[in-house]
Amino acid sequence: MNASVRAVRVSSEPDSSYFLRVDWSGRGLVSGFQLLLTDGQNAWRGDVSEAKVCEEAEELEMQTERYVLDLQQALTEAESSYSFTLTPPPAGRHPTVTMAYEKVQKDISFRLGSALLKVVPEPAEAVRELLIHSLQRGNSLENRNEKLEEENQRLRREQQRITAELKRYARGKESLEVELYSRFVLVLNEKKAKIRSLQETVTHLQETSGKGKKNKDSVKSHRAEEEEEEEEDYGGSTDEEPEEEQSTAASTSSTRGPTPLQDPVSRPPLSAPQTLRQELQQQRTCLMTFDPFGLVPVACTERAHWFYWSVTVSYFYSEFMN
Repeated sequence: MNASVRAVRVSSEPDSSYFLRVDWSGRGLVSGFQLLLTDGQNAWRGDVSEAKVCEEAEELEMQTERYVLDLQQALTEAESSYSFTLTPPPAGRHPTVTMAYEKVQKDISFRLGSALLKVVPEPAEAVRELLIHSLQRGNSLENRNEKLEEENQRLRREQQRITAELKRYARGKESLEVELYSRFVLVLNEKKAKIRSLQETVTHLQETSGKGKKNKDSVKSHRAEEEEEEEEDYGGSTDEEPEEEQSTAASTSSTRGPTPLQDPVSRPPLSAPQTLRQELQQQRTCLMTFDPFGLVPVACTERAHWFYWSVTVSYFYSEFMN
């Protein structure tokens, strides 16, 4: 069973004070409730059923949940937007009175509901019940206030502890940031020095490779120039000397007549050294058309080159043996 006590002011008696107790159970005021009204000398009691609550909600064309919410605010909460009236006036000592409760909005009021109350034959007992409930309610509120105060103290201590922890964490964070920043600076400086040394090494290698390439190009160009000069020298001597040798050989053959080498029939048998000398002379005469100096064939193949040197070595060996 739930109960609530509040002070109400009756509009027809502004100088009088009334106290209203509401008792209900179950899902709230929607399931019905009991009313007890007293001014300290007289008391009235009445009941409101669930059907009466639903009927009043239908008369006002309001949803039941919304109507019950307004009804609870009017009867259990100290709201100034609600007013109460008693008919007939309690001073007439009538056995029943009707208490109506209205909602006021912007100087416009409409009737929220009403309840029929009967006079209590022993008002002192009703007043005593009201006072007992008020004392119990006061004690429960005081105990709750003490618990809330203890909880508030505990939360305050917890807040202080958390604040101290946060300050300690903040100091640790700052010191850690300083340490990490100093380490980062050291690592960054090392990386910069390493990058600088690598860049210098790359620059030095590029300069060295550039100089080496220039030297190779100069050597190649110098060699090419020397080869061109040698080819020019060899070409000039090759063009001149064969003509002189051919003219000399022609004049010799014309003056002397056929030689033993030219006439195989009249040629006498030769000895081995003479035969070798004759072959060498023929090879030398053949190669002189390519080599004016008689040393290295210029326009010969590799095979002729090796043949020339083998014949030369054989000739000098035969001369040495003789």
